[in-house]
Amino acid sequence: MVYCPKCGKKNEEDAEFCSACGTPLQMVKPKGGTCFGQPEEGYKEECFGIPHGGLIVGVIFGTLLIIIGISAILKIDIGYIIGPFIMITIGILIIVGALYKTRQKS
Repeated sequence: MVYCPKCGKKNEEDAEFCSACGTPLQMVKPKGGTCFGQPEEGYKEECFGIPHGGLIVGVIFGTLLIIIGISAILKIDIGYIIGPFIMITIGILIIVGALYKTRQKS
């Protein structure tokens, strides 16, 4: 089944448009493995179950690199928080993705 991204209506797998609101459905079929690569034509990018999740991951880890760089310049030791920060970030992304998928299906 394919769910409409606009109204959430359940549609047949081969439906091109939502039977309730007419929204095109061809772009809402996620393809696995598109976190950091180009999605194939007709698919939207998803990572961690979140649209544009790869972008979100990039922003989070880019911010982490900036914080590490600033701490190195200021000679502040933050090495003990990097591992937990990465684990918490990935956990949050997984939870947000699960909540997004749950909300999309209801």
